[in-house]
Amino acid sequence: MSVLLRQTRMSVLLKMDQRKRIAIYGGTFDPVHLGHLEIGRRVSEFFAIDVFLFLPARLAPHKVGQEAASAFDRYAMLALATQHQTRLSVSRFELDGPGRQYTVDTLVHFRSSYNEFVDLFFVMGADSWAEITTWREWQRLVTLANLVVVTRPGHEIAVEGLADAAHRITDLRGRSFSAMVELIEPGAGKIFITDTIMIDISATAVRRAVREKAGEKLERLVPPSVADYIRKYGLYGNTNEA
Repeated sequence: MSVLLRQTRMSVLLKMDQRKRIAIYGGTFDPVHLGHLEIGRRVSEFFAIDVFLFLPARLAPHKVGQEAASAFDRYAMLALATQHQTRLSVSRFELDGPGRQYTVDTLVHFRSSYNEFVDLFFVMGADSWAEITTWREWQRLVTLANLVVVTRPGHEIAVEGLADAAHRITDLRGRSFSAMVELIEPGAGKIFITDTIMIDISATAVRRAVREKAGEKLERLVPPSVADYIRKYGLYGNTNEA
């Protein structure tokens, strides 16, 4: 991080009266890849996040039947990928929970676990945002945490059917860092759309590289420790995907 960015981030923190910011990034992470880690680093930088938690799902309600690796393996790969990453951590909350967990229940737990001086941010991809109205109690999510919708530059974000939430949306796409931080104020109830993530990688591409035994390609998609884990335990070799 440059000196200017560091100074700007410090001024933001001072304006926040030292409020702590915690980001939660849920998903199957099947497996975790460099794109996931880039989201963690960039969101932490631009939103002045103190702790960024990857939250692997034990059983994702919208992806039943698609999981190719066990919850243990997915957690282990996340732990390996984040072990040397400042501010990036892994939470076992949903893995250790009683069966299926919904995002609203998870956010209720984290909201009740922290005091009023903690701001929560829930991070999701554009694909999840496109399905947000199908989520359980989706309108309640924004009362529990700010939402950060991560999309790629040039991709459109749909807002149809979101009349009740449209006024909460702050579009940060194409803005400079200094302009962004002025719009990110303490509190909850906001939906931020950002395109600061430049890496375009999917877990499907990772699994395909494993099936095709494309070792060099795999190394470009996941951290070396994750690639070694996949090979050691023979993961994804028998998945049936297009």
